[in-house]
Amino acid sequence: MEYPALVLKRGEEARLRAGHLWVFSNEVDVARSPLTAFAPGDACAIVDHRGKALGVGYVNPNSLIAARLVARGLDHAIDASLIVHRLNVALSLRERLYSHPYYRLVFGESDGLPGLTVDRFGDVLVAQITTAGMERRKEAIAQALLKVLRPRQLWWKNDAGIRALEQLPAYVELAHGDAGGEVLAREGELEFLIDPREGQKTGWFYDQRENRSQLARLVAGKRVLDMFAYLGGWGIHAAAAGAAEVCCVDASASAVEATHANAQRNGVADRVRAVRGDAFDHLRALREERERFDVVILDPPAFIKRKKDAAEGRLAYRRLNELGMQVLARDGILITCSCSHHMPRAALLDGVQQGARHLDRHVQMLIGLQQAPDHPVHPAIAETDYLKGFVCRVLPA
Repeated sequence: MEYPALVLKRGEEARLRAGHLWVFSNEVDVARSPLTAFAPGDACAIVDHRGKALGVGYVNPNSLIAARLVARGLDHAIDASLIVHRLNVALSLRERLYSHPYYRLVFGESDGLPGLTVDRFGDVLVAQITTAGMERRKEAIAQALLKVLRPRQLWWKNDAGIRALEQLPAYVELAHGDAGGEVLAREGELEFLIDPREGQKTGWFYDQRENRSQLARLVAGKRVLDMFAYLGGWGIHAAAAGAAEVCCVDASASAVEATHANAQRNGVADRVRAVRGDAFDHLRALREERERFDVVILDPPAFIKRKKDAAEGRLAYRRLNELGMQVLARDGILITCSCSHHMPRAALLDGVQQGARHLDRHVQMLIGLQQAPDHPVHPAIAETDYLKGFVCRVLPA
């Protein structure tokens, strides 16, 4: 196996040796290995300034992340055999964690397949590629998924905005099987009908599954507000755990319709109401109407997508949490989350505290929340530790 060398500048190999997988464009010795000599997705051997190989990966000369390491050393080609092996390793973890085949099967860098995400919904797979290197190997990935899992359907949900950074087109297509039939996400005894073509991300957010299980001891007999509800994951879990009344709010009309259907499917439609509305506007309206809830759940999309937006995003999280506290009953529970990598865990809690002091409230942080274990964190790659949250008790000061 011979791959063209991508040579790093002196000292730029330290992060890779520590376990990270990314090479930034300003770390490449372009005099010795011009990035312009590579096409997007080309395989390469990543070597230090002395010519010592670190491993094999793939290149995108058009991206700030110019290369990603896939295998250390030079013993393994980036081919179907390697992909099958990595899938089997990923599958063995998920089968250890869960008794039913509903989970995130592949979580990019953490599973040794940078640029690839795969969610499993029983006999349906929804996969997403975000890098040119994986796009070039799309057919090999598809064949590996069919070999390892034999799904009824395999969807490519390649419409994430991050693909634009790699100059990749956005599209959704059925790669295997016949369209039609229900696609379900399962969490415990609950089922949620999802749409692999039109749904958000890959159709469902398995990363919150462990956090939603916290509701069982918090919501019995309570009035619950679920903001950014999407398909009703949090709210329907709350109703199933004994909440007396649940209001799910989402800006999408199709999500509201799907929440109604999912509540009906799980036998809690009599206690779940879904309404369409902008979260900030809806919370302000509830505050003006003096509505109060025993539990308020805030699980928004990422407010900070780029580092330069961090200050504005932190303010948005604080304002959201402050609005959430304003519709809490006395001695209420606030569940707040952020999926923004650029929002540190401590900063989220600090925003809650600032909002509480502005309202003359006292907060007790009860439980820290993180992503489910089918989204394993790579200790050397901070970007894989993206989901954080808190269960807080809010009292008068």
